[in-house]
Amino acid sequence: MMEIAYVCEWENRPKSNHCPSIPLVCSWSCRNLIAFTTDLKNEEEDKGIDNAFITNITRPVDLSHMIHIIDTDHPWDVYSINSGHNEVISCLEWDQSGSRLLSADGDGQIKCWGMSEHLVNSWECTQSSSVDGDPIIALSWLHNGVKLALHSGSTNFGEKFSRVKFSPSLTLFGGKPMEGWLAVTVSGLVTVSLLKPNGTLLTASESLCRLRGRVALADIAFTGGGNIVVAATDGSSSSPVQFYKVCVSVVNEKCRIDTELLPSLFMRCTTDPVRRDKYPAVTHLKFLTRENSEQVLLCASSQMGSIVECWSLRKEGLPVNNIFQHRSPVVGEKQPMILKWRILSATNDLDRVSAVALPKLPISISNTDLKVASDTKFFPGLGLALAFHDGSIQILHRLSLHTMGVFYGSGSSQRVGEEPAIKRQRAGGPMQHFKALQFSWTSLALVGVDNHGKLHMLRVSPSMGQMLDMNTLLRHLLFLLEYCMVTGYDWWDVLLHAQPGMVHNLLEKLHEEYMRQNQALQQVLSTRIVAVKASLCKLSSTTAARACDFHAKLLLIAISSTLKSLLRPHVLNTPDKSPGDRLSEIYIDKVMINLKTEEFVLDGPPLQSLQQLIQWVGDFVLYLLANLPNQGSNVRPGFGFLRDGASLGMLREMLVMIRIWGLLKPGCLPIYTATSDNQDSMFLLFRLLTKLWLCSRDETHLQDPDEILIDECCLLPSQLLVPTMDWLPVNDGVITKVQSKHILRLQFGKPFSLPGLNPNAQGEMFRTPTSQKVDHLRCLHLGMSPTEDSKACTRCGCVTMLRSPNKTNAMRQWEQRWIKNCLCGGLWRRIPSTCT
Repeated sequence: MMEIAYVCEWENRPKSNHCPSIPLVCSWSCRNLIAFTTDLKNEEEDKGIDNAFITNITRPVDLSHMIHIIDTDHPWDVYSINSGHNEVISCLEWDQSGSRLLSADGDGQIKCWGMSEHLVNSWECTQSSSVDGDPIIALSWLHNGVKLALHSGSTNFGEKFSRVKFSPSLTLFGGKPMEGWLAVTVSGLVTVSLLKPNGTLLTASESLCRLRGRVALADIAFTGGGNIVVAATDGSSSSPVQFYKVCVSVVNEKCRIDTELLPSLFMRCTTDPVRRDKYPAVTHLKFLTRENSEQVLLCASSQMGSIVECWSLRKEGLPVNNIFQHRSPVVGEKQPMILKWRILSATNDLDRVSAVALPKLPISISNTDLKVASDTKFFPGLGLALAFHDGSIQILHRLSLHTMGVFYGSGSSQRVGEEPAIKRQRAGGPMQHFKALQFSWTSLALVGVDNHGKLHMLRVSPSMGQMLDMNTLLRHLLFLLEYCMVTGYDWWDVLLHAQPGMVHNLLEKLHEEYMRQNQALQQVLSTRIVAVKASLCKLSSTTAARACDFHAKLLLIAISSTLKSLLRPHVLNTPDKSPGDRLSEIYIDKVMINLKTEEFVLDGPPLQSLQQLIQWVGDFVLYLLANLPNQGSNVRPGFGFLRDGASLGMLREMLVMIRIWGLLKPGCLPIYTATSDNQDSMFLLFRLLTKLWLCSRDETHLQDPDEILIDECCLLPSQLLVPTMDWLPVNDGVITKVQSKHILRLQFGKPFSLPGLNPNAQGEMFRTPTSQKVDHLRCLHLGMSPTEDSKACTRCGCVTMLRSPNKTNAMRQWEQRWIKNCLCGGLWRRIPSTCT
């Protein structure tokens, strides 16, 4: 039920530089970026550190205080930030968008990191705040008010992913959530930093209670009413765990914090005579989710073992004294209620817990949804992970704390299904164990940083190891892919479980579910589903050609919307339809007669700057038509377009616009190499494309192309030089290499490739034989050895130049679409000019 997908370690890690007593932290963002810390001492010859982040420190520092950030698909491409923290980093927290990171240390310093130029391997500190000399022990972004509940038994997306009424922690004028963060210090201080719209910080600090005392552990959660709840303990299991309600407000441009004491609890193990002195220290205190302040997880430990308890806050009737028991109740009078913590469940004696990971998937835990999850064996979001000092990991049910699965580490063979009480022989010296542990956002993957500095990526079965038939497993993966589509989260961790044999069925079921949704939602998700399909197709050699088609479709949709957006009505009192909308009403040859061509007239400069995009459209139409006679071979790229009426219609519309623009500015027209000087190439292509479109425009009655059309397309290569299309960007990530179930051994800073295996073997058959480098988004050839720095997509491998060579507004408008994300929604990473 848990398998290691890959292990990544540091190339040179001398034992003399190792500080085993230092606690480690890691955090996993919804964009599948992982930030983690190490326990290495400073070395003058540290490599790979960006000098821009090195801070002059006035006193000697033992630890490097580095923050390492990786993308899960390229774990070797680590970006190490010399954070400037003076003490050990105690907290790392991603924001809800997964693009900004908070770090806090033992000196009260909090820093906010953002991507420089939107690159995942380039970060800079954008904001900072501090509570001087007061170590931070808990940290969280303020809640933005967006909360979903997942119901795995529904069919409609609106029912599957329902929006829960939830108020932001703080709102600006108009109800917009205010951004900021909240931290708790070891002296019992709560500090808030608010990001004002003008970019400045508004900060305030307040004591949690009147009598401040040491707080060893704390955690933060949010309520639906917009309040914040802080849980705190002094570290002793015999002391109460205190809870405080925190309200943040802005009055007269000043931040105000109000705190209120809530009911507290004593751990059950301290009231049990057998265990009273057995577990003296509370080592872990966590709310089960950030959005549920009514359930808390506590772990008490000794040097030998641990025990875990789950508590729930409930409303109970206030008991009344016997004197008043027989009094006649007044009509309508209700029994007084109080809030009280009750223990939900507790474990038996466990080995010593070293780390805890809680699920991020907001699965609904109503009785109905829990029954559906149990019947379908769908458990993501219902399990929490405990790592132990013997190197093992257990996944427990978040409510009952029953063991759902066990992983026995790399030191011994994995023995699924055995009782965790079975003791294994301890090896000499300190055993390898995880000091930090985090679930992915779909709970299908688990990352751990061990006491030797290695990073382990584990795939976690959605059924927690229970046997499933193929249809049920596909339904589980499909549900989580849909969740990622709706939320905009990255789906890399779902692909970890998609075997090549599942790809075809997943594609079909995903399309069926998508077509069941209403038209408005389909339009919103139209490009996202194409990106999901493209990433699925890359997992199997039999569907690699379809991956080419889906990437081409993403580019086609983007170019079409860009070209149409340049059109403006000639006069203001035009009917409701825009010029771009009226293009879809065009029929065969009477194009110029049926259109008011003045509506499609543009100035020369923007047309000339868009020529490379126009050329791509022209080449693509020619390639499709020339390959129509090979339609029986669905292995070739382009096959998916021959029956796609919507895409063919889009190409027709663009050919019409290009033809009109060519009358004004012949230089913007696509260039064809023809065998005859008097041949109208665009007219020929438009005529053949229209015939093909007429065969497939009605999806319910698809027709085969007639023999005359096929014969004309057979003649195309003798009339025009058919271009070779650079179909598929090179994807050098690990996702296509972890399907074999073999553990990948990787090193930070050293790109991975299996010996004798092409990094993109399944797509290489569709690549041009030349080694010309291509800018996939600008549709430009960069030459054999580009001198410009480039950036590549972390998901599809699409490459584009980092700096824009264009000066015109039209091309800059095109480039602005992709400044933050790739066509497929993936993030950008910088690649040096020698590696493009």
